[in-house]
Amino acid sequence: MMIHEITEKVGKHRLRKRIGRGHGSGHGKTSGRGHKGAASRSGWTRRPGFEGGQMPLVRRMPKRGFTNVQFRTLYAIVNVQTLEERCEKGSKIDAVTLFEAGIIRDKLPLKVLGHGELTKKFDITAAKFSASAKEKIEAAGGTVTEVIKRKWRRARKDSASTKAAASKKHEASTKE
Repeated sequence: MMIHEITEKVGKHRLRKRIGRGHGSGHGKTSGRGHKGAASRSGWTRRPGFEGGQMPLVRRMPKRGFTNVQFRTLYAIVNVQTLEERCEKGSKIDAVTLFEAGIIRDKLPLKVLGHGELTKKFDITAAKFSASAKEKIEAAGGTVTEVIKRKWRRARKDSASTKAAASKKHEASTKE
C-alpha cells in the first residue's frame, strides 16, 4: 500500500462542522457567528457581492464604452443549407412555417444566412437576408421578400395647426 492510495481515501469525505455542541468542540456557544450584530441573529444573510465593507469588485472595475444588449434586435437564424434539407421544393417559407416545422425555436424575426448550397426553388419571406443568401436563393429561381417591421410611433400633429389651436386657446382665456 502506497501513501497516495491512503490519502485519496482518507481525504475524500470531509466531516460536517457540528456547531453548538459545547465549548470543547471549538464551535460552541456562539456557533461560529461571533458576538452581537446582525450576523449573529437568525434569518440574516449577506447580500451577494458584499465584501465586508471593502469596495466591491464591481465598483472597483472601470466602466468604459457602451453596450447595446438591452436594445438589440434578436433574430431566429436559418441557413440555406437547412432549408435545402428540411423544406419541399417550391414551398413558401416564413418565420411561422419554420416555427411549426420545428426548425426555429422562437417566434422571432427571421434572418436567412447563406451557409451551404441551394438547388431548390423557394419563396422566402424574412426580416433580413445576408447578401450570399439572397444571391443563392435568386440563383436557384426563388424569390426573396424582405419584411421591414417598423416600431410603432404616435402620429405627430402638424406643428402649424397646434400653434393655431394654442393661440385660439390663449385668446379665449384673455377675453374672460
